[in-house]
Amino acid sequence: MPGLALPRPARNPFVTQPNTQPVPYPFSLSVCMPAYNEEENLPAMIADVVATMQPRFADFEIVVTNDGSKDRTGEVLRELAQQYPQLKPVDHAVNQGYGAAVFTALSNASKEVIFFTDSDRQFRLEEVDKLVPLLDQGDIVAGYRAPRRDPFLRVLFGHGWSALVTLLFGYTARDIDCAFKMLRRATFQRVAPFIQSRGATFSAEWLVLSRRAGFRIVEVPVSHLPRRAGSPTGAKPHVIARAFRELWRFRLRLWREPPDL
Repeated sequence: MPGLALPRPARNPFVTQPNTQPVPYPFSLSVCMPAYNEEENLPAMIADVVATMQPRFADFEIVVTNDGSKDRTGEVLRELAQQYPQLKPVDHAVNQGYGAAVFTALSNASKEVIFFTDSDRQFRLEEVDKLVPLLDQGDIVAGYRAPRRDPFLRVLFGHGWSALVTLLFGYTARDIDCAFKMLRRATFQRVAPFIQSRGATFSAEWLVLSRRAGFRIVEVPVSHLPRRAGSPTGAKPHVIARAFRELWRFRLRLWREPPDL
């Protein structure tokens, strides 16, 4: 099976016994996330990432793409980078879309394993402990929100979107857009040159191509929290319209010129 062979712990070292100390996982980690107008969330988010990952990984980095934010996101990231040497901000001069921001973050990762999440603080980061052991069973470990703590319409749109992707491409994952995934960097690098979507269709195209490349996707339930600050953009009409255009172009491309994965 394609992918980078990595040493894996025989058990989860963070399920500790009395009088024992947890030990770091035996691989390096890139925490990758997009950020658009997240100045309110980023200081606490980066602090949470460092507090969570530092005892778990001896070598880790945090790659955050500022996707042409209109607020102080870029400035906040530069200030935080002075405080946290693990933080590596990447800037888009103009807003390019969610998928573009994720693609840039993943493409700038330099460690053995990638952990992808969002910067809106809607996940419990310590649940990476659920993902790590499953790297032994799959090439991509995909979380699904159980339950999803978003407004009703966003949840409804999400279910409809996943159903549409399944109809067009076959089953990929139950929560395609859940931003809580772990994978070997080599797994992403294999399909990255073929991913063209840079809007909300990015995750669907990424996972569909990964399946077609023969990579195994393992799913696990993860906790989801209400958004604490900032405003989501995924339900805006222009974002939805772009997603449908990208999805249909992707479907046509696979019919006409399937990539040689």
